[in-house]
Amino acid sequence: MKVQWMFLLSLVFAIIIAIFAVINVDSVTVNYLFGKANSPLILVILGSVLMGGFIVGMISMVKIFTLRRKIRALEKEANAYPVKDEMIEGKASLNE
Repeated sequence: MKVQWMFLLSLVFAIIIAIFAVINVDSVTVNYLFGKANSPLILVILGSVLMGGFIVGMISMVKIFTLRRKIRALEKEANAYPVKDEMIEGKASLNE
């Protein structure tokens, strides 16, 4: 259900950005570090949104990668200390 809400919110956000970009079709001058360029504002807006999404996606991928490595390390650590059945049964009888 969470994935469906995320997809729906992403779709609404994309539609809002697309409408905003289509409304702004004037030509603008973009100043880069190495020069200037004239381009339609729609391309500047969509390019900025795409670059922002790409950067956020890359940061998320790095975060996911580090969390997966941490999970693997914790699983190895947990498997290094096997739990004996007597310990589990002892704790179960204490809780009763």
